[in-house]
Amino acid sequence: MPQTETPGTEVIPRIRLRWWTELPLILLIYACYTAGRLVARGDVSGAVDHGLALLRIEQVLHLNAEQPLNRLFTREPWLGVPADFWYASLHYVVTPAVLVWLFRTRAELYRAARTWLMTSTFIGLIGFILVPTCPPRLLSGEHGFTDTMAHYSSYGWWGAEASAPRGMGGMTNQYAAMPSLHVGWALWCGLMLWRYGGTRLTKVLGVAYPLLTALVVMGTANHYLLDAVAGAATMGVGLLLAPWVTRGTDLLRARIAARDTAVPALPVTAGSPIVGGGCQTSAGERIPRQRESQLASAAGPDASAADAD
Repeated sequence: MPQTETPGTEVIPRIRLRWWTELPLILLIYACYTAGRLVARGDVSGAVDHGLALLRIEQVLHLNAEQPLNRLFTREPWLGVPADFWYASLHYVVTPAVLVWLFRTRAELYRAARTWLMTSTFIGLIGFILVPTCPPRLLSGEHGFTDTMAHYSSYGWWGAEASAPRGMGGMTNQYAAMPSLHVGWALWCGLMLWRYGGTRLTKVLGVAYPLLTALVVMGTANHYLLDAVAGAATMGVGLLLAPWVTRGTDLLRARIAARDTAVPALPVTAGSPIVGGGCQTSAGERIPRQRESQLASAAGPDASAADAD
């Protein structure tokens, strides 16, 4: 009997990852990250209110560590300048490097790790849109913050508008501080290095990289401490949702593949021989007792019973 497939129990084909399909996907994630920051151009006064609210919460809880760090980075160029380069570039270098490393050495783990990173990034973009937040460096001077990137702009490619190259500040949203994806991505990289690096050095780097990134984003006055906490929480939510995202994409892929490989019924054309249609057989076909019936008809109607014997 033909077997029918119960709905919802489709066989999910094993997906073979190729670099030429993964590279466009990573570029798509980066494009969405950039576009999301541009789309999140909310009301400036609302963004400032959100930033001040975070600052007040931290002051009440005695968690406003970004102010002493910012003063230190502003006073000491040997700390402030490297921190500015760190903030402006490393998340664009280290994160893709870890992805490539996983793809080449841990192919069986790469897809889950990539889906986790991608899911968390999209959650962060939702935060940028729903909660535009003014970073500490853009608050009025009475709050005691200095924009170190503007302060040390002569050392790098950036100007006075975040980490964008000079003259391109209009292409970035400076009010996308909550959550800090700098910290979120650094935490993801650190966990990958700690868990799969296999050496003492990679474990040290896995701990140091997210911790130093958190200090950098606060010391340069680009994020509040609560932004960093929200970035880590975003990665946690992304980790919980990633298996569901993977399952959903697999089911969608399986259904599309099943639909594309379905064989359509062939149309019946006039004059084509159909075996069994109307109890007829095709020419030359042999079925049980066909030979005997042909011999009996060859005997003719005048044949006697004795001849038949």
